[in-house]
Amino acid sequence: MKAEVLSDVLQAVRLTGAVYFDNELSSPWVTAIPPSREIARRVMPGAERVIEYHLFAEGEGWARSVGQESIRMREGDIIGLDLGAIVDGYYADAAVTLPVGEVTEEVRRLLDVTRESLELAIAQCRPGQRLGDVSAAVQRHVEAAGFGIVRAFVGHGIGRALHEDPQVPNFGEPGRGPLLRAGMVLALEPMVTMGHWEVRVLEDRWTAVTADGSLAAHFEHTVAVTERGPDVLTADAREAA
Repeated sequence: MKAEVLSDVLQAVRLTGAVYFDNELSSPWVTAIPPSREIARRVMPGAERVIEYHLFAEGEGWARSVGQESIRMREGDIIGLDLGAIVDGYYADAAVTLPVGEVTEEVRRLLDVTRESLELAIAQCRPGQRLGDVSAAVQRHVEAAGFGIVRAFVGHGIGRALHEDPQVPNFGEPGRGPLLRAGMVLALEPMVTMGHWEVRVLEDRWTAVTADGSLAAHFEHTVAVTERGPDVLTADAREAA
């Protein structure tokens, strides 16, 4: 995946701006594809390209899907960007949650802990480790911080299809589950709540919200298991330079 797309989208987030897909946002090497009917129905009128399948803002406990009206962000909100790409027939998936302006210390801690739990999960992606080692790394860190872990949605294998086996829960026991082998590619995506871990899906069958109205954070990377260790395919090469 051309990970620079993620950074380009992040730069488009502004406190006073509406959330939208900018037709000029993508780099020249990204091929724009028409969105499916389901996607097109949920993005802004006039958006001609979709990098992946959803964009949502989080505030007052809600993860609000983008619909036909722009969403005006407010100071103290957090916004989640969930992005994907198809390159030469292979899928990649990435997500980040960002603060809008100044947020409370507890919200900042939620973002930090979620991001750290992803980093700990990535560190476990080595040949010989078990899938449960990846899951347990997230659970230990998140629950030690006093936050909840969403059970209804999990990470997954990824490759020629967006969602492949195995499923990668963000909770589990170390030393359990399938053995990790070089060549496996996983989409790791901790979803962490400030309150209870339960979520519900609204009538649109798309928008997921926390059951208790608490805020939630979501970070994701696509990671290849290699003999040299984890290779984060959605890392921004410009930041590493």
